[in-house]
Amino acid sequence: MNLSLRWPRTLASRLSLIFLIGLILAQALSFGAQYYERYESSKNTMLGNLETDVSTSIAILDRLPAPERASWLQQLDRRNYRYLLNEGSPGTAMDTDMPEAPIAMTSIKNSIGKDYPMTFSDIPGPAKHFQVHVKLSDGSPLTIDVRPSMVPLSPWLPMVLLGQLALMIACTWLAVRIAIRPLTPLAEAVDTLDPNTHPVLLDEKGPTEVAHAAKAFNAMQARIAAYLKERMQLLAAISHDLQTPITRMKLRAEFMDDSVEKDKLWNDLGEMEHLVREGVAYARSVHGATEESRRTDLDSFLDSLVFDYQDMGKQVQLSGKSASVIDTRPHALRRVLVNLTDNALKFAGAAELLVEKKADGSVSVKVMDRGPGIAEAELAQVMQPFYRVENSRNRSTGGTGLGLAIAQQLALAIGGSLTLSNREGGGLCAELKLRG
Repeated sequence: MNLSLRWPRTLASRLSLIFLIGLILAQALSFGAQYYERYESSKNTMLGNLETDVSTSIAILDRLPAPERASWLQQLDRRNYRYLLNEGSPGTAMDTDMPEAPIAMTSIKNSIGKDYPMTFSDIPGPAKHFQVHVKLSDGSPLTIDVRPSMVPLSPWLPMVLLGQLALMIACTWLAVRIAIRPLTPLAEAVDTLDPNTHPVLLDEKGPTEVAHAAKAFNAMQARIAAYLKERMQLLAAISHDLQTPITRMKLRAEFMDDSVEKDKLWNDLGEMEHLVREGVAYARSVHGATEESRRTDLDSFLDSLVFDYQDMGKQVQLSGKSASVIDTRPHALRRVLVNLTDNALKFAGAAELLVEKKADGSVSVKVMDRGPGIAEAELAQVMQPFYRVENSRNRSTGGTGLGLAIAQQLALAIGGSLTLSNREGGGLCAELKLRG
């Protein structure tokens, strides 16, 4: 499996993992060194005590009368070894020079080996141990049954380790939180970046890296706003410069004799004029946030819009009620719905508006028709500027390719979203979702 698949996806989890692994390894190394030092110290102490105790015990047993020796055994026994007044258990002979020989054998041999003859044997069984066979001065056998064991851990040591682990986790959490906290506003600002709204500047205080990122983000917002403003000014200037010659050309066309060529020229000039106006409208839609927001009764707003169409003899119907008063930019909202409704009327001859309130508090306004619809592959592309499903140069059918793009821009400007979908049975559904 690829290692990258196992790596955590979030920065917080990655930092936590790095900190925890580093601290645990450092703690394990420190504990290992301390434990080894404690083990060596305890071992040397125990071996020294073993040599002294064994030599003293054998000297006592050697000087006691044979009948009294048994009564002293219980007093001389220790946790890891005891004394037997017999030949011991059968086992395998051992020598202190063997690599696997316990270190206690060497200590016992060094303590009493020069005074008493002895042999060593390895005793098989579930608990492996060895015995030291000694001959006292009167020839009586004495066996030292040695059961080696690890140096016992202090009962408080596991609690200390658990406390250290908890402290490491707490410190890791605190360090990650301090490191990640400044990035959260930056991530939220990036997610909510909208050129159509007034920029929200980030706080440029804090750690050097975070302050630098905030300054860069604020500068980026300013550049984007400047680019959009420059584009709008450019399109406005082009519109102003083109409207005058177009007007002169239309005046000259009026003095021409009636003919087919005159009609074609007049239609071309009208299409050019419409294209210029739509281009400027699209540029202004990018800056839809310049309009003041107002509390608007959505049902009354839609009723007024539909009545205007019906007064002009258009087949536009409204169904549903939202009972919502929303905070929006009414002119921008009206332009969105007008563009969608005009599009439905152009291709289907009739439009139906459906408004409903969602469970999450948002409001949905659907503009539906029974026209030819749009191919699924083109539903996203028709939102792009100057994209036309029909490539005809006839404005009455092909349009300029800016109507839906303007609606999309204005929908974003008022804090909503616009989606297109094909209806069952044919036709198109344009759904505008607004915050309640």
